[in-house]
Amino acid sequence: VDLSEESAYAVRWAVQNYLRPGDAVILLHVSPTNVLYGADWGPLSQAQQSPRTPETQKQLEDDFDAFTASKAADLAKPLKEAGFPFKIHIAKDHDMRERLCLELERLGLSAVIMGSRGCGAEKRGNDGRLGSVTDYCVHHCVCPVVVVRHPDEKDGGNGQPVVTDKEARVEEKGGKC
Repeated sequence: VDLSEESAYAVRWAVQNYLRPGDAVILLHVSPTNVLYGADWGPLSQAQQSPRTPETQKQLEDDFDAFTASKAADLAKPLKEAGFPFKIHIAKDHDMRERLCLELERLGLSAVIMGSRGCGAEKRGNDGRLGSVTDYCVHHCVCPVVVVRHPDEKDGGNGQPVVTDKEARVEEKGGKC
């Protein structure tokens, strides 16, 4: 989860359409290192930043960690309400895409469900609907990846998922990865 509305929608979608009784869920969030950045508000402008001492840097990181944990707990509410056991796992790395894939493998997850609006693809001039993090995970994760596209006005708000997984890619390419 990246703490965005797209991630919240993916959690709700998973509860309604994917998870079965007995499933357990890990909400995985990777925070960037040494950057105060949030999905909902963006980076602090240079004018707002005061000179950083080790103490102020530590306080900023602690505050951001507390915010991240709180927001992740909010995203988990549909899981709690539906009775699915869950854990929140937060990691830090400068390369969030690679860390996501490494953590998924290390945790031994059987599938990953991600939210996407495709904004990254539009900015890159890519005809696909996947942003850079989602696209990276689809191509590098060791487990199947389900991508749930956030509903928007141009598609009638129905939020139909774009489902991709390694098995589908193998079939499309004639059995070769």
